[in-house]
Amino acid sequence: MITSISGTLVSATPLTAVIETGGLGYEVSISVTTAERLPPSGQQVKLHTLAVYREDSQTLYGFATEEERNFFRLLVEKVTGVGPKMALSVLSKLSLPSLKGAIAAGDVALLAKCPGIGKKTAERLVMELRDKVNPADLGHVAPTKGVPAPSENKIRDAVLALTALGYKSADADKSVRQAWVALGSQASTEALIKKALG
Repeated sequence: MITSISGTLVSATPLTAVIETGGLGYEVSISVTTAERLPPSGQQVKLHTLAVYREDSQTLYGFATEEERNFFRLLVEKVTGVGPKMALSVLSKLSLPSLKGAIAAGDVALLAKCPGIGKKTAERLVMELRDKVNPADLGHVAPTKGVPAPSENKIRDAVLALTALGYKSADADKSVRQAWVALGSQASTEALIKKALG
């Protein structure tokens, strides 16, 4: 089992990263939320990975944090009808704290807005994962070399503040993630809100 990959980031798109290590270049499928946290090309990076082997393909999926990788595995292994591509799509649309919060709250409408997720799949996500998601555990993410870890509580609080101001949940989540990338992991909740508001 390949659990992580460290090396030089050769190139990246919102859904893939090429990492060179030991003379080999590995293409890693990533979520948009992980792509937002990658360093510039040419710098060192470490991603936590999950290798998925199929009859006709071998794909390496990479994540900024172990928690994201573990949640991806949970989606793929525990939710009926959710494969790696759909799980990556869900993690691309919503940050992990927003995703866990939506599952814990039974927010089927928000989950159904993820590409490829209809109402029935969203209901299945809630039903099959609700008892495995504890919103109180959303903090305490260990930092990863080359991929700074967010303070999940700050992100969640900032997203809640923006939704209270009338932003759609997905838009608020995206704005706060972008603010976090711009300001860094030491930014306060208030600073994230101000930056997200523009």
